[in-house]
Amino acid sequence: MKKKVVAAGVVVLLLVGWTILRRHSPQKSAVALRAAPDFSLTDVSGRTLHLADYRGKVVLLDFWATWCEPCKQEIPHFIDLQNRYSAQGLQILGISLDDSEPPVRDFQRQFKINYPVAVGSAKLADQYGGILGLPITFVIDPSGRIIARHIGATDVSVIEAEVKKLLPS
Repeated sequence: MKKKVVAAGVVVLLLVGWTILRRHSPQKSAVALRAAPDFSLTDVSGRTLHLADYRGKVVLLDFWATWCEPCKQEIPHFIDLQNRYSAQGLQILGISLDDSEPPVRDFQRQFKINYPVAVGSAKLADQYGGILGLPITFVIDPSGRIIARHIGATDVSVIEAEVKKLLPS
């Protein structure tokens, strides 16, 4: 009887620990290879941003917001990735889910973001499966298919490894 109680206690502790770990660690959702929904937005510099224009490149599509602390932690890493891999065919696109453009434009200047940034909409978020928390980052292959979706702040080395696999050698 005593062994059963101890065993049950261990199982409960393992389940609680697993639940806590899942809630506090970045998640990579399984994503079937599917075409990334195209969109047309005006970036904060006033240029039209079409996802289809980046066909043939590896695209890192980052949904974020200026008020999101994990987003602020990821963006410097994305700036670095854009610097290191743009010549090989990487293009990062930032889609802010802020309510208006002025804080996004100010944020882009302050952080010296070196990739296009536009303000998205609920409709666009829905096309990508719904964005219920930020950040969410999609890795899109050169043919325009989503190969990965990262929910929450993700270790940049994970994203970099995915990107490098898709870039030409």
